[in-house]
Amino acid sequence: MSPFIIGICGIIAFIILIMLKVPIAVSMSMVGFVGVSYLVSMQAAFRILASEIYSTFSSYSLSVTPMFVLMGFFAYHAGIGNKLYHFAYKAIGHLKGGLAMASVAACAIFGAVSGSSPATAATIGSIAVPEMRKYDYSKSLATASVASGGGLGIIIPPSVPFVIYGITTEQSISRLFIAGIIPGILLTLMYIAVIWLTVSKNPDIAPAASGPRASFKEKINALTGVLLGVLIVFGIAVGGLFAGWFTPTEAGGIGAAGVLLVTLIRGDMNWERFNCALVDTTRTTAMIMFLIAGATIFTRFISLSRIPFEIATWVGGLSLPSYFILFIVILIYVFLGALIDSIPLILITVPIFYPVVVDTLGYDPIWFGVLISVIVAMAVITPPVGVNVYVIKGVAPDVPLEEIFSGIWPFLIAAVIFCIILILFPQIVTFLPNLLFN
Repeated sequence: MSPFIIGICGIIAFIILIMLKVPIAVSMSMVGFVGVSYLVSMQAAFRILASEIYSTFSSYSLSVTPMFVLMGFFAYHAGIGNKLYHFAYKAIGHLKGGLAMASVAACAIFGAVSGSSPATAATIGSIAVPEMRKYDYSKSLATASVASGGGLGIIIPPSVPFVIYGITTEQSISRLFIAGIIPGILLTLMYIAVIWLTVSKNPDIAPAASGPRASFKEKINALTGVLLGVLIVFGIAVGGLFAGWFTPTEAGGIGAAGVLLVTLIRGDMNWERFNCALVDTTRTTAMIMFLIAGATIFTRFISLSRIPFEIATWVGGLSLPSYFILFIVILIYVFLGALIDSIPLILITVPIFYPVVVDTLGYDPIWFGVLISVIVAMAVITPPVGVNVYVIKGVAPDVPLEEIFSGIWPFLIAAVIFCIILILFPQIVTFLPNLLFN
């Protein structure tokens, strides 16, 4: 059999292993090892296990991952999400649908601090969903708004998917972080607009104002409680990336140390929370490392099978507009995103589609990374996997999954429209990094 056929068989075997609920990292490792052994030799497969994985894990660029994960878990266990939601509630909670809007805004801000979509959904959801239900919000709107808002942390820096994409494609993580700022803000505003339109069309799902209008002083006090804490640290870390003072790893380290210091000073951190943050960081980092290890072997197998080369050659020979081919790639991502979690999705697909989109079609690699992140943000709320939906199900166990997913569709439509906007106007992504780095 040709290497291409062997590669296709390997991908089918990988899908079967996932359907059998074999862990994704193990599935990628098994298929990659057997595939390399067949195409080259078992000695070469063992060499990849030894040298390639070591060289990947010992690279400086990968150390950015535990730093930002640690920063996120410090913020999570210190209860930063409570303060962010309190501020958003004071600012717009009195409006029609204001609590749902406040939930999305709080998710965007906390996602920027934590960089974790499930952690954002769980943190804000545990506060916001009971509050919305207290004010007679429909269950679907209450749960769907938080589940969708949790995905914003994937786009707004610091974002772990950006780190994974940057390492996989050897692109600047700093440029990716900066490129995600404007799209993240715009998608947040679109989600808020979705809530406004939904409530305007169907007033019964948010039948009353969500609470008394806060005074200007109350809003300032709530804002001060946020800005004097973690957001200053976040501003320094990301601002240092803007100015070129820090590498992404240094920014993550400064952010983690700063969040720890601020939460200690404010009395929000104790030994138990500190220990939980370290344990969760270790567990999450280990999970990511195992996924990257499996992806390293699987990627080498895919490269040896010449699947990316064959696809790129086939695409290059098509007499179709590049927009149409890109649309097909996006459809594949949306389909796979409904079945596979965000980090494995990036690790599996980027080695296949990056050469097609960037090298063959000529699209900007930073723009493609942001587009993938938007699609991943859609994937975390897309059935049947929709990891954020299951997180919110854990927060509100009495709400059926069907009811949560029924409220998700307007946000999914907004995300699809946003993807089209990014394709038509790529300057939304490229403007800021080109301005700061050129």
